[in-house]
Parts: sequence; C-alpha cells; structure tokens
Amino acid sequence: MTKKGIIVTGIGIIAGAIGGYLYYHYVGCLSGTCAITSKPLNSTLYGALMGGLLFNMFVKAPKKS
Repeated sequence: MTKKGIIVTGIGIIAGAIGGYLYYHYVGCLSGTCAITSKPLNSTLYGALMGGLLFNMFVKAPKKS
C-alpha cells in the first residue's frame, strides 16, 4: 500500500471512530442489550472498522510493471 493509501485509510478510521462514538452518544441503546451500541468502546471500534473499510475502497492499487 502506498503512503497516500495509508493516509486515506487512517482518515477513514478516525472519521469512523468519531462517527461511532457520536452514534453511541446520540442514538445508543436504551435497553443495554445491543451488542454494538450498548458501550462506547464497542461503538467506537465498530465505527473505526467501518470507516477504514469504506475509505479504503477509494484507494487505487499501484500499477504492476
């Protein structure tokens, strides 16, 4: 992976983590039985994973010569 690809994926991880925490904070789970949104750590890590995967889709693979 190129340096640009690592930066783009890193930005996605950070954006996803922030989004995951904001989802926990504003939506969350009232009953406490939700696996992902019942704890802020779970929601933040899941958001980071999804953000990294989403932004990684936009990284072009280097050409093979």
